[in-house]
Amino acid sequence: QVQLVESGGGLVQPGGSLRLSCAASGSIFSSWDMGWYRQTPEKERVLVAFITSDRNIAYADSVKGRFTISRDGTKKTVYLQMNGLKPEDTAVYYCRSSKVIGGQLLENWGQGTQVTVSS
Repeated sequence: QVQLVESGGGLVQPGGSLRLSCAASGSIFSSWDMGWYRQTPEKERVLVAFITSDRNIAYADSVKGRFTISRDGTKKTVYLQMNGLKPEDTAVYYCRSSKVIGGQLLENWGQGTQVTVSS
């Protein structure tokens, strides 16, 4: 299993930037796929960005060109650089680790970090 701790959220004005970090511990970080998700009180949790163990990357259409996901194996950390933030990016952002072993999905979630985009 993996323990995940997010940080870097906060209040930012529209057009601003934030970088979220997700520090992992407890298992071999490099073997896990990592993702950032977000959730608001009105909507279900949705995928924002995803990076596999071999660094294939995917983004939600709503954040393409503005957000960048990356991972640092030495620091066991995955990042989400968010530029050009919009009010609709306001949400709780969660980090998730996942992998499939023997046909079984293993996953872990962080506690979430609040991002608020407002003037």
